[in-house]
Amino acid sequence: MRQKHIRSTNHAVLIKSANLSWEENPSRPTLRNINLEVKPGEKIAICGEVGLGKSYLLSAILGEVPSIQGTVQVYGTTAYVSQSAWIQTGTIQENILFGSPLDSQRYQQTLEKCSLFKDFEILPYGDLTEIGERGVNLSGGQKQRIQLARALYHDADIYLLDDPFSAVDAHTSTSLFNEYIMGALSGKTILLVTHQVDFLPAFNLVLLMSDGEILRSASYDQLLASSKEFQNLVNAHKETVGSERISEAFYSPRSDTCSREIKNKDSGEQPKTSGGDQLIKQEEREVGDTGFKSYVQYLNQNKGYLFFAIAVVSQLAFVASQILQNSWMAANVENPEVSTLRLISVYLLIGFVSTLFLLSRSLSTVLLGLQSSKSLFSQLLNSLFRAPMSFYDSTPLGRILSRVSSDLSIVDLDVPFYLIFAVASTTNFYSNFTVLGVVTWQVLLVSIPVVYVAILLQRYYFASAKELMRINGTTKSFVANHLAEAIAGVVTIRAFKEEERFFVKTFELIDINASPFFHNFVANEWLIQRLETISAIVLASSALCMVLLPPGTFSSGFIGMALSYGLSLNITLVSSIQYQCTLVNYIISVERLNQYMHIPSEAPEILKENRPPVNWPSRGKVEIHDLQIRYWKDSRLVLRGINCTFEGGHKVGIVGRTASGKSTLISALFRLVEPAGGRIVVDGVDICKIGLHDLRSRFGVIPQDPTLFNGTVRYNLDPLCQHTDQEIWQVLGKCQLQEAVKEKD
Repeated sequence: MRQKHIRSTNHAVLIKSANLSWEENPSRPTLRNINLEVKPGEKIAICGEVGLGKSYLLSAILGEVPSIQGTVQVYGTTAYVSQSAWIQTGTIQENILFGSPLDSQRYQQTLEKCSLFKDFEILPYGDLTEIGERGVNLSGGQKQRIQLARALYHDADIYLLDDPFSAVDAHTSTSLFNEYIMGALSGKTILLVTHQVDFLPAFNLVLLMSDGEILRSASYDQLLASSKEFQNLVNAHKETVGSERISEAFYSPRSDTCSREIKNKDSGEQPKTSGGDQLIKQEEREVGDTGFKSYVQYLNQNKGYLFFAIAVVSQLAFVASQILQNSWMAANVENPEVSTLRLISVYLLIGFVSTLFLLSRSLSTVLLGLQSSKSLFSQLLNSLFRAPMSFYDSTPLGRILSRVSSDLSIVDLDVPFYLIFAVASTTNFYSNFTVLGVVTWQVLLVSIPVVYVAILLQRYYFASAKELMRINGTTKSFVANHLAEAIAGVVTIRAFKEEERFFVKTFELIDINASPFFHNFVANEWLIQRLETISAIVLASSALCMVLLPPGTFSSGFIGMALSYGLSLNITLVSSIQYQCTLVNYIISVERLNQYMHIPSEAPEILKENRPPVNWPSRGKVEIHDLQIRYWKDSRLVLRGINCTFEGGHKVGIVGRTASGKSTLISALFRLVEPAGGRIVVDGVDICKIGLHDLRSRFGVIPQDPTLFNGTVRYNLDPLCQHTDQEIWQVLGKCQLQEAVKEKD
């Protein structure tokens, strides 16, 4: 079981005989026989090989492990820094405060300890710069230091740090260790997962983990003297990176750059708050009446006009046959010259023909929806897949999900049917109205002005309903984006005890999204109430006119037919206007899809007139001439005049401070970012003059943030099925994953 207590003078974390696993009743727990006692103020380092349970131990302390045998007790508040940085969409300041009130002095000290001042100098709005989704406009080191700042500002009792220095350079990690771990957190309880053994001598206790167990726990010197495994770990690290930093890793003098203060609201000059240069732009939406533009876009897909025309003609024929059928019965029901058999036979024959027209209308409607949906979906998918990376950097995921889920669903399932329903109900209304006018033309004196008033009411409703549905569509993306971010950072949210704030924020966003939908529903009811009143006036007028007709003007059959059509006039008028209003609301989805169907695309995948040789690149020589890179138009240059040559077959290391442009240079090789100037030549071929498929299919990359797709290990290694099982197992062996994968079987 897991218990959490407020304070304890003897323990900060206490774990007794714990077996921990993600699964209920596993045959082999992930962590076994864990015993750990951490006293307040102690600094504990957790080290060991990759994938042996270090991060899992922190998860158990946070209460994220569902299956616990034994006891895990935590005394005091916790702050957590995850291995993969979790950043929310918003400003840097909002990410650091994380729901806490702003204390300027503590905030400035936090930024200083996390070495963030120099980074803020190059950002357009300093700490008020808006961060893209998942921190796309920040380097890995910057995201990690923002996480560290969030934890420090929280002022918790226990700090759980999961390899926070892996994404920063050597100088910054040393500065962070001195200023952050040994300085700002000097009196705090710390459990640090790390692979950097340079810092281990400063910890009270070092845990050496292996195969889901705590192999040894002692001070650095004791472990080094008594544990062969720990000696191998330290020696391997020294052989890889050298040990020159050990002597200067602790308590080095603070650099001048760490003592600068940000000039923000407290300074004389106010920072810019205009959204002109901000990464995340406000979602665009149409304003006002767009006329028939969206209808034309929908019907102009895969012969949509043809299917729609067939459906309309079939509907008109169906209505005409219905009138003919009823007229035949009304005219001949009292005619002695027409036998009963003939009367019923002709009536049934006309009914059968009208059924065929109805079937034709239904089939053409289904074909209209199918063909239009397929065309819109393929165009949308092609546009999104071909969009440049800058589009995804500046567009929250929620906006895209809103269109490919709810909007696409409306286009698939609702638009074609409500389009035909609107046509059908409108033709039914006017046919009923025509029959009434033929029998009692006097009713037109009342009906025409009343119908005109109904059309004015409809237009009055349209003006509000369209905007309400557009607002509903744009606010839906906020809900999806917030939920996606909250799910991705749920461990951090729970560690900081911010669940209630996120629940409140979620409900606020849901209310904001539901509000325009509710008001649209109320407006619809307002319209229906008035339409029913109008139709009642028309029906009463027609009934009065029929009573006042001279005897013998029409047969009783025609009078009965006219009354039956008049009684349904109320329903047809309301349904006609209601279907039209619903269609207007739903056609907004076509409008929103169209916004993402014309995204400026990347360069062509293949340029037939300029394809590289089949064996390109053969040597791998890379020549960079005066390379200039900027991420967005009119933004500052990220790379300025880079000139260098990488000889073929050489192994080249690119080093530099975080956010200095290392990852940008790799992105330029794949043309994820197009050069603003200069050129890159690989084996004599200018990569900007060939197709993207020819370029990217010849290069391999290991990204800074790994991505795994849902599916098997094999699918992730070889999604195009180009390699044999033997080749895949060889690769797994070289990456030291063969045993781990076999264990999964």
